[in-house]
Order: sequence, then structure tokens, then C-alpha cells
Amino acid sequence: MIKRPTYENMVQRIGRASLLVAFFLPVGAQAATSEWMTSTGGMVRLVAAPPQQDGTIPATLEVKLNPGWKTYWREPGASGIPPQITLDPTEGVVLDKIGFPVPKTFDDGVVHYVGYDKSVAFPLTLKRVHGDGDVNIRASVFLGICEDICIPVQGKLELTLKQGDFDNPLDAARIDGAVAALPEAPSEEFKVTTAVYDEQKAAVELTLQLPPDRGSDHRELFLAGPSGVAFGKPVVTQTSGAELRAEIPVRLSAKDKTLKGKPVILTVRAGERSMETTLAFD
Repeated sequence: MIKRPTYENMVQRIGRASLLVAFFLPVGAQAATSEWMTSTGGMVRLVAAPPQQDGTIPATLEVKLNPGWKTYWREPGASGIPPQITLDPTEGVVLDKIGFPVPKTFDDGVVHYVGYDKSVAFPLTLKRVHGDGDVNIRASVFLGICEDICIPVQGKLELTLKQGDFDNPLDAARIDGAVAALPEAPSEEFKVTTAVYDEQKAAVELTLQLPPDRGSDHRELFLAGPSGVAFGKPVVTQTSGAELRAEIPVRLSAKDKTLKGKPVILTVRAGERSMETTLAFD
């Protein structure tokens, strides 16, 4: 004979379960996320962690894409819209940097652009420059999400980091994951060995040392420069073991018509690894 639990026993069990849930959840935890901003092709939101001692606020801009939709890298190509974020200066928070995971090249024979075809998170380095107490972040966001056509997504995202609240571990994990997905810094086994700008050919010529275990894997190069500088499709001119040589056409529309003295960001994919560095041409 099965003995059914009495009402009193059920109440006691529910009470014990509630105590366990309360024990594992941080008291007063504040979800440091904005509301989702929705569009036809996906959703966008901000995630942030409490300020560090130096005022730095780790954060991400999350872009959740619907199947078949894409969004853009920092240098998207002729028709793309890269992510743009402007913070309300009255809240005492500024944007120092936007990080970009390694992208992909898309080319359907008509349009050539660079971006992402899966949901992506862009790490943000924010900094509190004045004020105390709660931190209010108000951001105007503008980016492109495309399927067959590109749809501009524009709106405002807001969140508040309340002083004294516990950090939400899920938010921290999202931010840590986004930072971990960024390209690595140059190293002895993965670096640019030569970088020359040939004015006669209007091209950047690069020699790279690729990781020895990734020398023959899928490789892609991406370049991004300041306003007035655009780059064509990289052409690999030679490969030998883990060494790669490439030539990248340069189009200059700035008044001075030169690449000298202008920083150029290079991102390299080699198999599952990626590296990013800044080039300078004398």
C-alpha cells in the first residue's frame, strides 16, 4: 500500500525546496541586461557587469540573429553597416573600445561583404569617468541585419547597475565568453613578419607566420582602416609550410591619398585560431 503524503508533509517539502533555491540564488541579484530591441531579422541587447576599481565596466552588445540572417564586421564592405554605439555622456560613462570576433567573407557573385551569419556578441570596454552610486547606461545603437536585403536597426538600450548588488554570474559568463572569442594577440608562432605598402601597385603586401599546426587549414585575411581607406579582396601569392604571403588592393578616397601614418587593423583566421594586430606604414 502506497502511503500518500499529507498536506502538511507537502508544505514542508515545498518549504525545504524553497530554502534550497533561495540558498543558491544571490540575494538581491540584479540582472545587468537591457531589454531586447527587436527587428525582423533578430534582437539586440546590452549586458554589463559592475564597475571595476579603475572604473572599467565590462560589457557586451549581443546580437541574436534569426536563421538565414547576417550582421556586419567593423569593415563590412561597400554596402554593409557596422555596429555603432553612442553613449549618453550625461550618465558619466564613455565607450573606450568595441571588440570584434573573427568574421567570415560572403560573396554571392554580386555582393562581397564581411560579417557574421550566427548570433554574435561584441565585447565593449566602458568606463565610468564621473559620478557615484548606481550606474545608468543609455546607449544609442545602429547596425545592419540582412537577409536578401539589409535592414538598418536603430534604437536605444538602457540598463542600470545598482550599487551593492551581487554580480549576476550568468551575465559575467556571457561577457567572459565574448572576450574569449576575440582574436589572440600576435605571438612568435602567429604573427606578421613583413608589411609593406606599395604605392605604385596601390597594394599592401604581407608575409605572415601561421601556427605550425594550422598552416594548411582554412585561412582568411581581413583589413580595416580609417575613413577614406578601403581594401579589396586579399590575394594569396605564395604559401610555404606555415608561411603565407598575400597582396591586398588599397583604395584611397581621402584628400591626402596616402596610407602612410594611418593605422590599419589586420585580422587573420587560420583554422580554429585567429590573430589580430595593428599595422603602421612609414
